[in-house]
Amino acid sequence: MATNKQLLGKGIKYLTGALPLMFLGPSLIYNAFQNQGNNWHYLVLGIGIVACLGSMVLIFLGLKIIMKGIFND
Repeated sequence: MATNKQLLGKGIKYLTGALPLMFLGPSLIYNAFQNQGNNWHYLVLGIGIVACLGSMVLIFLGLKIIMKGIFND
């Protein structure tokens, strides 16, 4: 039972793309709640939420692709 190395590499690329978003999203959300008096509060909060959701989607897709590569599904 051999692994598909191309799918493994593709899945790892998705996970490396999610890594910066995992740190950027919560820090933007924290920054938005600390600066509620600013006019840009809702924009920064929205960008932080989108970054967190994007990170979760990329992690899910990356793990799904890695599992396909390992088990030849």
